[in-house]
Amino acid sequence: MAAAATEATILELDPSHERAGRVIDDIVRLEKRIFPKHESLARSFHDELKRRNTGLIYSTSGVGDDEEVAGYAMYTCATSLCASITKLAVKESCRRQGLGEALLQAAVDRCRRRRVQRVSLHVDPARTAAVALYRKAGFQVDATIEGYYSAQRNAYRMYMDL
Repeated sequence: MAAAATEATILELDPSHERAGRVIDDIVRLEKRIFPKHESLARSFHDELKRRNTGLIYSTSGVGDDEEVAGYAMYTCATSLCASITKLAVKESCRRQGLGEALLQAAVDRCRRRRVQRVSLHVDPARTAAVALYRKAGFQVDATIEGYYSAQRNAYRMYMDL
């Protein structure tokens, strides 16, 4: 495991904290850069955060005024039986350092603390690095969902039993 993963500080977003607005702005910018427009939560991010049982964790890089979000994960515990990882993204310059793995593990741990029995997620099979990360963490493919992202883009539905 890369040194960055063991040193990554994972924080839970506290909407009442004075830094929350800046953190959300950073995440919205990352959303716009990383995900195609129709997959991005950038427009509905504030609404997503207001949803009951939704959590957001993130990690930062830089210090002081140069500090910005390096990666984040959003999860929803819809019921006591099942939770979903709805987003996981790492800034391009911070990839391949273990941060995605640390964020994924932190999100799964938070779901486990809520006594959720299964965590699921969707991923584009063409995102081979993401699929490999999820498999390494213990997720397995449950099904291929035809046209999930668009008419020509499918998704793997993956899960992990806790």
